[in-house]
Amino acid sequence: MKLVFAILLFVLNSYAKKQFNVGVLYWSMNIEGQVAMRHGLESQAALLNKSAKSSGASTIKIIPLVAGDGEEGIKNQVQQFETLVTQRVDLIIVQPTDNAALSGALKKANKAKIPVIAYDQYIIGGKLDSFITSNNYQAGHMAGEYLAKKFKSGRKIKLVLVQYPKVSSTIDRVDGLFDALKKHKRSYEIITTYEAVEPKAGREVGQKILNSFPKKGSIDAIFTINDGGGLSVVEELVKAGRREIIHATVDGDPNSIENIKAGNLTVINSAQFCAELGRQAIIQGYDLLNKKEIPRKVLIPTFPVTKETLDRYTGWKGKIPKPFRKPWLENESWNNQIEKN
Repeated sequence: MKLVFAILLFVLNSYAKKQFNVGVLYWSMNIEGQVAMRHGLESQAALLNKSAKSSGASTIKIIPLVAGDGEEGIKNQVQQFETLVTQRVDLIIVQPTDNAALSGALKKANKAKIPVIAYDQYIIGGKLDSFITSNNYQAGHMAGEYLAKKFKSGRKIKLVLVQYPKVSSTIDRVDGLFDALKKHKRSYEIITTYEAVEPKAGREVGQKILNSFPKKGSIDAIFTINDGGGLSVVEELVKAGRREIIHATVDGDPNSIENIKAGNLTVINSAQFCAELGRQAIIQGYDLLNKKEIPRKVLIPTFPVTKETLDRYTGWKGKIPKPFRKPWLENESWNNQIEKN
């Protein structure tokens, strides 16, 4: 009887110690914020595996795939997603390259009953088990309120918008920007818009701005929806001596933070806690694989990096700081809460 019990216990323990195969679809390794997201995800997976091995729980095997930039990257990610579905992995975690392009692949995963978690960007169509993203509306809103305070009341701000309307995060940033300008009763004119989300496109946009607006004073401010493209825009303008333009952006790239310190156009960067996005994605995924209930949406706060707040910012891989009163607003504090619902 003891022998039978021992064999049964061995079989049960062997089953409990299974390895989960987790396919992770990364967007780009040319955008430093996304590299930090990957670091957060994979370093957290290593911590989860260390804990699992010591307790006899199931471990995680990460299957990483990188899509790449541009239209080719979108096509690559669709194929990669469908390959993971065919391979019948236990879980797919994806940073989408496009809101709509992956909907067909997501529906195939749903049909195959493979859970899917998206981080940073959303997917339109199909069912996501959880969505982890920065509070992108907050990011754009903080940029807008800061710009509103940089110009005298009654002046119409001549604004250039460098956007990327293919993913949810960047759309939310633009919405937040406009709502903040409206809230603070600031008149503005979008004198032109461009599209850029990575360095090459950013350089091209910077050159187009210089060609289209060669006179100083023809532009008051530029809002770029990320540092992937925004840094190159700033570089082109600085080289041309256009230091009268002020720049607001999102991400928190260390080079953009240096621009704030040096006074190179950038006055505010609504920084993401990039590593935390990756950490939360694999934490929620591991809980899901272990049959735990997880939130449908997780919002990570963004941080307003300005000359006034540089000493409070902890960087892409750092911990989220405590709340503080925004120096440019009399009665409003920065919200540091991770929202789960």
